[in-house]
Amino acid sequence: MKHDDPTDISLEVAASTFAALGSEQRLSVLRCLVRAGNDGLSIGELGQRTGVTGSTLTHHMKILAQAGLVRQEKQGRSIICAAVAYDAVHQLSHFLLRECCANSSQPDKDHDHG
Repeated sequence: MKHDDPTDISLEVAASTFAALGSEQRLSVLRCLVRAGNDGLSIGELGQRTGVTGSTLTHHMKILAQAGLVRQEKQGRSIICAAVAYDAVHQLSHFLLRECCANSSQPDKDHDHG
């Protein structure tokens, strides 16, 4: 079934983005940044809140940035990290749920299938 919804993402893009989230530490970093909102957090504060620091945090931020889920911006002497892809996260959930119960003989009327 072909979908004409512009928010649809391809299987390849979804798999790549889910792969970037396939680490407890990266998921923790993204969740922390989502909670911080648009202002983001300094790299030091992000490390303190997640318990992921140093080169490990740098590595995880690089993967999340390549997936388009976060950004890093130098502000003065600080590096500010922020979640930027709220739309991409929404698209991932939509990717999983858009065909909810599509093959069921009795679709659950409590789910939004649109």
